[in-house]
Amino acid sequence: MNMPWYQEPISDESEILSSRVRLARNIKKYPFRRKLNPTEAGIMVAEAADAVTMGGSFFRRLEPENFSKTEQSVFIEKHIVSPEFLNGNLPKGLLISDDQNVSVMLNEEDHVRIQSIKPGDNLTQAYETASQIDDLIEERVEFAFDTEYGYLTACPTNTGTGLRASYMIHLPCLSRADTNLPSNLFSNLAKFGVAIRGIYGEGTAPMGSIYQISNQNTLGKSESDIIAGLKTVTQNVITQERIEQEKMQKTNRRHLEDIVYRAYGIASNCRLISAAEAMNLLSDIRLGYNTGLLDMPKTQKPIYQIMMEIQPAHLQRTRGEDLDETQRDIIRADYLREILLRPV
Repeated sequence: MNMPWYQEPISDESEILSSRVRLARNIKKYPFRRKLNPTEAGIMVAEAADAVTMGGSFFRRLEPENFSKTEQSVFIEKHIVSPEFLNGNLPKGLLISDDQNVSVMLNEEDHVRIQSIKPGDNLTQAYETASQIDDLIEERVEFAFDTEYGYLTACPTNTGTGLRASYMIHLPCLSRADTNLPSNLFSNLAKFGVAIRGIYGEGTAPMGSIYQISNQNTLGKSESDIIAGLKTVTQNVITQERIEQEKMQKTNRRHLEDIVYRAYGIASNCRLISAAEAMNLLSDIRLGYNTGLLDMPKTQKPIYQIMMEIQPAHLQRTRGEDLDETQRDIIRADYLREILLRPV
């Protein structure tokens, strides 16, 4: 049975939680989004949506304009849509697979944004899925393409393959390192055409020591080159994380044990907790499980699934009502106690 990537056990087994590929495309006969008028945008969205659904019957079409504020936020928290996609008044469309691992945003920054997410280190498989959807759509519409530059996109950094590949990675030891290693390492990534950002991408801060690492440009590179380069850089970052982890275990194992057990103790007994604090505690608990330092029953759900389900919009959707900050903090604490103290 297919399930969302964050429910797969593999998402909990290493530093890499997920692999994501996005393909940016524009339909040749229409102006770029900033030049579209509402009538053209509506026609373009309908044509692109038909191309997707005719090529892949496993997609269902949603109308973002009809989403409630809570539903919009849930889709952002699930990494299905971007905040930019939900802004603006032009017609837009969203097509999504039943397991929510493949989606197509229509009229975001580009006319068509194909996204494929896989759990764990599965970047090649994510690309293959996105490429299949791309081929199906291109059988019915003509994309803007230049023989010299490749696919033409609204942002020049996407021109070429239109491919933005990314890993979501957990770096708990690098995040708390007492040296300048994290800032030096992260700033050096730009030299390799790679950027590291917060949990929800550009302009966002990391939460729970979770980052997104992705390629910065696509022009002059093949898809295989981009994927291979990102894999190499990411493995180097993970190597640094493991070196820092080993260093902490060798020099001050008791301190590291205290961190993970203290996190488990607070999370499993709290009565009121913010999303930010809960994310940091869950990050330490995940570190404890993956290093074997935390000798407590493993949660039935992957840690990132728990992280997602404690976000504000998820809590509000579960309760079916608007909640103020204090109410969310109480419900979040109740949820953590339930899932940590009754893991099976």
